[in-house]
Amino acid sequence: MAVRRLHPEQPAHFSFSADNRAWAEQQIAKYPAGKQASAILPLLWRAQEQSGGWLPEPAIRAVCDQLGMAYIRGLEIATFYTMFQLAPVGRKAHVQVCGTTPCMLRGARALVEVCQRRIAEHAHDLNGDGSLSWEEVECLGNCANAPMVQIDKDTFEDLTPALLERVIDGFVMGTPPPAGSQIGRTASCPEDGPTTLLESSLYDGSTVGAWRKRFEETEAVAAAAVTVAAAPAAATPVADAVRVPPAILPAALAAMANAGLVKELEARGTGTPLSPDDLQRLKLEVSRIQPVQNSADAAPLKPELLTEPRDGKPDDLGLIWGVADKLADKLNAMGIWHFDQIAKWTPAHVAWFEAEMAGFKGRVTRDKWIEQCEKLATGWRPTSDAGERPKE
Repeated sequence: MAVRRLHPEQPAHFSFSADNRAWAEQQIAKYPAGKQASAILPLLWRAQEQSGGWLPEPAIRAVCDQLGMAYIRGLEIATFYTMFQLAPVGRKAHVQVCGTTPCMLRGARALVEVCQRRIAEHAHDLNGDGSLSWEEVECLGNCANAPMVQIDKDTFEDLTPALLERVIDGFVMGTPPPAGSQIGRTASCPEDGPTTLLESSLYDGSTVGAWRKRFEETEAVAAAAVTVAAAPAAATPVADAVRVPPAILPAALAAMANAGLVKELEARGTGTPLSPDDLQRLKLEVSRIQPVQNSADAAPLKPELLTEPRDGKPDDLGLIWGVADKLADKLNAMGIWHFDQIAKWTPAHVAWFEAEMAGFKGRVTRDKWIEQCEKLATGWRPTSDAGERPKE
């Protein structure tokens, strides 16, 4: 970093205006007793703004007095941070040209040449009437719209020498152009126009109401689904026992489907009850979406067990990732012979299995047995049976 020195010509004194002093006291009050010095950066910045864009030495001393700091501490900060201008700047505009690599590759040197010709040959020098000054700075943070300059707190992007001339003319005449891209670019999209998010409703807030309604419907169905899952199996006939509003059912089923838990079911029409098959499926899926940590609290429930495999043909449980031959034999001995038996397990069934098999706490969930068996039960098989099978 270049050596930064105070300007040789300084005003005799500095004091905050009444409004700025009140503002400074508010900033200082944000910090605990004994830590008031933490407010020095905003106070120096406000002093620079009041002084016309540069920070005189008396202003540094005034801020230090207000914060109870040694003058040398304030000078160290003011000379370290390049955000503080230590010499007078143009009263109409101080042009900061970004010279970092992206802007340099896109023509920043030509912008510097405009400043040298229009304002002054050397950075930080004033033009003839003191209205303009310039300097080259490090990255201004909008590389996608390079090259760019900053004037006061605004950035002017996508510049060419001619466009920078127009920006400077605007400040000289008191009618600066709008900040941002000077070629009409929207945000940081490609120069030729956006290629994504072309539908404005995706970002203009017009769909917030619809998304809120969908969320509220999903919240409502969660409560309804829990009630369905808790309904006794041997209750009154399904047609009379459970009626799920079709406006709510699709949202909940879609939410579960999006989570990879179930396939979407069709709504049956206003007030029409779920079929027995769909009711059972909904109860099964709702039981599965309970948090894993709650499964241990559920009362263990014995799953479907068989005394022998159906038709004398057991499934190869060794195809389940994480199930070796010895474990497959133990499963058979418990009455578990087929993939579809495991595919139907609920957290209560898992709790029963883990209670029967010491040392298996969390393994069914961790190794995704149920998800694997759902797939294996359809007839799917791994592409290779060599080594560890992928967890699908």
